[in-house]
Amino acid sequence: MISVVAPEDIVRYCRSLLYLQAAGQGIDDIFLSAMLRWAAGALCPCSRAVLRAALVESLGHLDQEPATLPARLESLIDDLLVAGDLLELSEVTTGDTEARGTWVFAAPPAFVERKSGSIFLTGIVPDQDGWLPENIRDRIVISNNTRSIKPKAGEDLAAQLVSEGLSKLPETTWLKAPKTVAPTEALSKARQRLASEQQCAPVQGLEIIDPDTKPTYYKGRWTTPKDHTGLFVARRPQEFGAALWCMAEIHSGSLKRIVDLPFRGYRWRGCDAAWHLQMAIDRERDAPQRYSLDPGDDGTCRLSFYSPLPLWAERRLMILGTKCQGTRSLFAYKIPADEAAQEEEFLKENLWLAPVEVNSEMRNA
Repeated sequence: MISVVAPEDIVRYCRSLLYLQAAGQGIDDIFLSAMLRWAAGALCPCSRAVLRAALVESLGHLDQEPATLPARLESLIDDLLVAGDLLELSEVTTGDTEARGTWVFAAPPAFVERKSGSIFLTGIVPDQDGWLPENIRDRIVISNNTRSIKPKAGEDLAAQLVSEGLSKLPETTWLKAPKTVAPTEALSKARQRLASEQQCAPVQGLEIIDPDTKPTYYKGRWTTPKDHTGLFVARRPQEFGAALWCMAEIHSGSLKRIVDLPFRGYRWRGCDAAWHLQMAIDRERDAPQRYSLDPGDDGTCRLSFYSPLPLWAERRLMILGTKCQGTRSLFAYKIPADEAAQEEEFLKENLWLAPVEVNSEMRNA
């Protein structure tokens, strides 16, 4: 006898095969991420389009909002690239001369051990998502784009994972970032680079970040040069496209030298270089940019920021937590409370930020 199977029953069955909570939220992002990892194990190396299309075809008739599925999958592919489950072609070596630069590969199974003791899993085993023994697999905590395990007291979880064939990745490899330097060193290199430029004519429409303004109100820091003197992060318009990020030398409101960002050899975006440079400028002036830490009662905490972060810094928070609405801030991330100390250390050492009490200083920001 032929019987009709409801879409929700199919999804529930798929969730069980992927070792997800069977009574979860149907086709939620956790389910789609697990499906992407499974599909990548079977299809990669392939293009992003092929990976996305395979799941759109498979799940389109099961999703209550199929029109949103391609965009959701595209965003989650980005998340898996950030988390290290997928690798872009430029990050690996291949003998396939037909492979295009947009292809992605399934990363080999590995793990990263944080200072908190938490283990983050990365990578994909072909054709399966549950490739660890049951006594370890059942302890995996899954978010949209990460899988983590907390070790038990006295347990050498890292050694167990190595015995299962996983490689241990250094955290610096997993969370790529520029070399840690003092703000004075970063500014010294920037000034030397700018001094090598010829003096230039005025640039119409030039905007700068005024270091004298409050670092807790990013939008209000932008202005046109008036009687300003010094080194400034700037943006200059171009005929077509968005304004270009720059570093400018200005004397009494007159532009003397300007150079576009990023500098050669910097692997991130122009805005990332500019925001990091502004952090150094603010720290040198003893008016550092701020963050606030708001502990929760559910084992998490909220890190709020009042200026944009470079992508390489925000990537850490994307992996560890979830972006959420800030309280009187530009944006915030909700991360596990036991990861907060290490992330605060990173913010202070690499971005030169300083903490602020939400109920005191920020009330008057």
